[in-house]
Amino acid sequence: MSRARPSSAPLGPGAFPGLNPAWSRQIEVIDADGIAHGWHVLDNRVNPATGTMICVHGNPTWSYLWRRFLAEAPPGWRVVAVDQLGMGFSERTPRARTLARRIDDLGRGVAALGLAGQVVVVAHDWGGPIALGWAEQHPEQLAGIILANTGVSVPSGKVAPLLIRLARSPLLRKLVCVHAPIFVSAAACLSRAPLPADVKRSLRAPYGSAARRRAIGDFVADIPLEADHPSRGALESVAAGLTSFHEMPVLMLWGPRDPVFTQDSLRDLMTRLPHADVQRYAGASHLVTEDAVSAAADAWRWVAHLGAGGGSAAAAPPESELAAPVDAALRNRADDASLAVAELSGDGVRTTSFAGLAQRVEALAHGLSGIGVEPGHRVAMLIRPGLDLTSAVYACWRVGAAIVVADAGLGLRWMADALHSADPDWVIGIPAGLAAAAAFRVPGRRVVVGQLPKGLRRALRVEHALDELIAEGTRVLHRGPDAEVEAAVLFTSGATGPPKGVVYRHRQLAAQLQLVRTVCDVQPSDRLVAAFAPFALYCPALGIGAAVPDTDVTRPGTLTATALADAALAAEATLVFASPAALRNVVATADRLNSDQRRALSRIRLMLSAGAPVPLALLRAVQDVLPNAELHTPYGMTECLPVSDITLAEIEAAGPGNGVCVGRPLPGVRVRISALDALGRAPGDPIDAMGVTGEVCVAAAHVKDRYDRQWATEQASSRNPGWHRTGDVGHLDAAGRLWIEGRLVHLIATAEGPFTPVGIELRIEQLPEIAAAAVVGVGPLGTQQLVAVVMPSAAGTGKGDSQSMSPGRLAAARRSQQSFFRMLRADPLAEPSLAASIRAAAGVPLAAVLVTHALPVDIRHASKIDRTRLARWADHVLSGGPVRRP
Repeated sequence: MSRARPSSAPLGPGAFPGLNPAWSRQIEVIDADGIAHGWHVLDNRVNPATGTMICVHGNPTWSYLWRRFLAEAPPGWRVVAVDQLGMGFSERTPRARTLARRIDDLGRGVAALGLAGQVVVVAHDWGGPIALGWAEQHPEQLAGIILANTGVSVPSGKVAPLLIRLARSPLLRKLVCVHAPIFVSAAACLSRAPLPADVKRSLRAPYGSAARRRAIGDFVADIPLEADHPSRGALESVAAGLTSFHEMPVLMLWGPRDPVFTQDSLRDLMTRLPHADVQRYAGASHLVTEDAVSAAADAWRWVAHLGAGGGSAAAAPPESELAAPVDAALRNRADDASLAVAELSGDGVRTTSFAGLAQRVEALAHGLSGIGVEPGHRVAMLIRPGLDLTSAVYACWRVGAAIVVADAGLGLRWMADALHSADPDWVIGIPAGLAAAAAFRVPGRRVVVGQLPKGLRRALRVEHALDELIAEGTRVLHRGPDAEVEAAVLFTSGATGPPKGVVYRHRQLAAQLQLVRTVCDVQPSDRLVAAFAPFALYCPALGIGAAVPDTDVTRPGTLTATALADAALAAEATLVFASPAALRNVVATADRLNSDQRRALSRIRLMLSAGAPVPLALLRAVQDVLPNAELHTPYGMTECLPVSDITLAEIEAAGPGNGVCVGRPLPGVRVRISALDALGRAPGDPIDAMGVTGEVCVAAAHVKDRYDRQWATEQASSRNPGWHRTGDVGHLDAAGRLWIEGRLVHLIATAEGPFTPVGIELRIEQLPEIAAAAVVGVGPLGTQQLVAVVMPSAAGTGKGDSQSMSPGRLAAARRSQQSFFRMLRADPLAEPSLAASIRAAAGVPLAAVLVTHALPVDIRHASKIDRTRLARWADHVLSGGPVRRP
């Protein structure tokens, strides 16, 4: 039975931020022994016309953890968050409660609350096994399950986390869990960035004395690590019962920085519930619903998706057949002695023929199969571009495994996070890559590229060497994967947030390759210099040779004109692919070219540059270095590349406009626009209308399959079936050309409406004294003010002059510039005459003009400006804060 009574909990107005005291209530529940206990619950007391959500906390939290789930509940949803007995503001009981007893308690509490009809159960930490135990006993009520950083076992071959093992020792348990508030305080301090002080205080509030903390120690003692533990059978029963949920919609909300429920716990749950949707929040820790403020909203979107017939129980993609496998061109040239791969380094040039590459791929595919690489496995590649990487990639595809490419261009922090998110079964890497994988505790069995002493092999857990697998392999014909088999997990650059994993199936890769053939008009005699390293992987699939220049792949701006030319010489290249940052340095170092190198570059017939907008002045300068090349700047993104294409001649014919002209959509690609509202959002459906500014939406056969373990992100990007929302903002002109005006997250929402930054920046950059500009918004959304942040050109000579300076002149100019920037540390406001020139060029009202020595850009392309970071810096500076580097 249930009987409401006055709450004994101090939940008055303002006591706990974000918690409505009207939700707080006490109920009386009779337990299995016939004893009545007082439970505290948060209950929005809504008529559950649609359904009920039950939220179960773990240890050492309480129902406060679920306040956002109550606050954001849609109409027709009742939400009840319980405080388990002995926890939160519920009654303290004289005896410790075991897992089985807590499962029974929850069932009796749900019955006492009269929660009938369809229920979605939500649980965190050790509330997970309790809630799942209840769910297994009440399948008729269950509509869905949401799990947040929890687990149902210690995975085989693993040990419990150190924090739990230490806390379970009897002496420490009483000290840190009961007598002192160490355990409860530590739980609230795991987040980075730290939780607000009032939130941490609220999480600790029910546990102010040793008597009120006794159940925290009991909870820890009840973790069944030993085979004969009293709760071991109950936990194993819950784990085994998950098989009954094979058609039940499940969502996992996960914080990857959790030292307790680690990646092993997530992997174990995904193995038991392989159909589950996963939303992984990069940077979030154990208290994922606190660290990821969007978690509640994401959960409710998922629940709404269930009502629309979607969710994790949705059908798998239909099977289809490839017209040809991605390595068909390589197979066709298996007896060809002409160049397939040329690697340039300080040690010279290493070349391999198509016949040699095909034989190497076949042997390695056989070797990988022999050691257990299976269809569906994920294999992370920590290998420098060249023969070894190409061989490993195509061998994995041959056996049906998917490659994981988290390149060093992400930076070490995000590369490690990317690898963890992909959760590879295998890691193939050079020694330095495997050392990094070990340091960052990246999962997966290890294969080394190169040689390692036995001691280091053991230390790095290396089981096999690539050359050994090739030597032991034999030439066998593998059928190759089906169209719907996963081919790759690639990662976005992280220019507008944490890098996201992008899953491609073989069907999408094949469609992408066909478009690349169209853009480049690829002929069998072509050979490509891949100055953007990942593009080298396409060449065997295109049936053309590739050369990888001698440069640092993590710093594209280090590519010199001589390195580019040497690669062109080695391969007798006709094509070049390079990022804008690489092209800048090629132009700046072109005066070092000798006659042979210039002749090699004159044989280039086509150059492509992508990853960021390429300024017209830079393209014209590149044309001088590649005099016979047709210069293309295809537009696209990791999720869909290419989308459109444009040549230098077409850019010049288009003339200036509001943004960067990226040309017309390619064959088979449709582009539509979702119009902006007053706050710079794009809520509407994609429309085909010229002159309308909004989010660019793309439909094509080569659009990504999905974001990996990013359910909420995927739903936002594909909420219009058949369309991918790119996050870019632009418009279509009367000639059908697409103009890119910026990123949706970088729009400035003013009282006069939204402004897009790129067109304004381009106008400012026409000034000879400006090398680069970024326009950001400062202030509250809807009343933001426009602020320009500019970087003066070297010695005030203009971008064109600085790009063509000799190294000596450029160094002298930079020394002069650095002296100037030292003065900016005290006052980054532009001096009046410069500010006036910039305001006149911008053509929009600028609240301020700030000067800096460098604009923050992404690592991979060294071209995409981080306007979000600049906006924070500008707001800090204009608020009177100390001047720091942006």
